[in-house]
Amino acid sequence: MKLENIDRVIMVKSADVELGEALPLHARESIARVSQKYFGELTSASVYFSREGSFINCTLNVQMGALKMMSATSLAPDCYQAFNTALEKTAKQLRRKKRELRDSRPGRPNKAAIPFETARV
Repeated sequence: MKLENIDRVIMVKSADVELGEALPLHARESIARVSQKYFGELTSASVYFSREGSFINCTLNVQMGALKMMSATSLAPDCYQAFNTALEKTAKQLRRKKRELRDSRPGRPNKAAIPFETARV
């Protein structure tokens, strides 16, 4: 994904939280890096920061191609910590989805389908 078009695809918003200039740039670059690593076809993404008491709540939604939307929420004392934790959770969802799609292809044996007696030891 080219960084020129990334502003239209990835929205970074906040309520009662000052983001500055570096945080939206960090968020866009990190989401682009993770999306390219797993599927490479980012349709849209949104990051929303809000304040909950003395903590920052970060909600991250990522849409990859025709897959269902992946969402993660994180609560931390710092905006960067909240975003990075939410991104890790979303990356874990994407990694598991990719593994699920890869393992369900025809021609690959399913571990649950192999009887215990015939399994190699």
